[in-house]
Amino acid sequence: MEKIKIGIIGAGWAAQVFHLPTYAKLPEASVMCVCDKDKSRARAVSEKFGIKKFYTDYLEMLAVEELDAVDICTTTAAHKEVAIACLEAKKDIFVEKPVARKYSEAVSVAEAAKKSKCKVMIGMNSRFRPDTMILRSFIESGDVGKVFYVKTGWLKKLIDELVWMKYKDKSGGGVFLDLGIVMLDLALWMTGFPEVQRVSTANYSHKTNDVEDSSAVFLSMKNGSTITVEVSWNFYIEHELFYCNVYGEKGSAKINPLRIHKEMHGSVVNVTPGVIDDSSNLFRRSYENELKHFLGAVRGIHPLISTVDEAVQRMKIVDAIYKSAERKKEISFK
Repeated sequence: MEKIKIGIIGAGWAAQVFHLPTYAKLPEASVMCVCDKDKSRARAVSEKFGIKKFYTDYLEMLAVEELDAVDICTTTAAHKEVAIACLEAKKDIFVEKPVARKYSEAVSVAEAAKKSKCKVMIGMNSRFRPDTMILRSFIESGDVGKVFYVKTGWLKKLIDELVWMKYKDKSGGGVFLDLGIVMLDLALWMTGFPEVQRVSTANYSHKTNDVEDSSAVFLSMKNGSTITVEVSWNFYIEHELFYCNVYGEKGSAKINPLRIHKEMHGSVVNVTPGVIDDSSNLFRRSYENELKHFLGAVRGIHPLISTVDEAVQRMKIVDAIYKSAERKKEISFK
């Protein structure tokens, strides 16, 4: 089987730590070139990962290279421009989350995708963790009954390589666009993407000036269920906390660690399947599963998961979340 020829745009932390090591393990992938506006970094990364060519201008790369797909790992501010250029060059693309800084930019990418008829996948690797996939299958099969409440959150320090996220012009927002959007997507995906009715947000900036470093969000859904999302770069806790708790009319479930309980004959029974890997391995495997899925979709083996159309709807909710925080009041969806 002929390998899929891939170009990487953006040679920073995400590309070096997750994307390039993952592609190196996948026999169906061949990374042909890497592009970064920092020439020394582009050269260093190409040498480290044995990539034959590097560029500092992605337009030149798109014009010269015969690629099947492009993986975009730039800062969020560049996503819209780079994604549209790739789509105009008729390349399938993978875009690291979030798709863009705001809803209007996401719409522009979606319109370009529709016009080009190319595939666009947005990085939401938490959907591809083995434990979240098992949990979703239990929810879909009705084991916990109708879900009425999801409580989710991610509390961790901002790593040094991502300090650009503290600047709104580059990131579009702070901790919610870094961590919160992942947890929001996970909650929506788990529950079958119910429509949002109202959203209320409190954002805090204790150690940042331009963006929020803590965020608490409450969403009321049109089907009567509710979702809470809490994220922070600065909570004073001993260890990183990543969780998603799901409560249904017949049972409950959570991840990290995976636990599933349901009522059986008047008693609460633990029905958690098998042995699940530790958290760090689950995180690594999520990227492997995600990028393997992208390559399969490029081949036409299966339809995409985490599409640009889903990302547009997600960014519509995110815009409302930030609007609620700014106005200090609840925002309703029509």
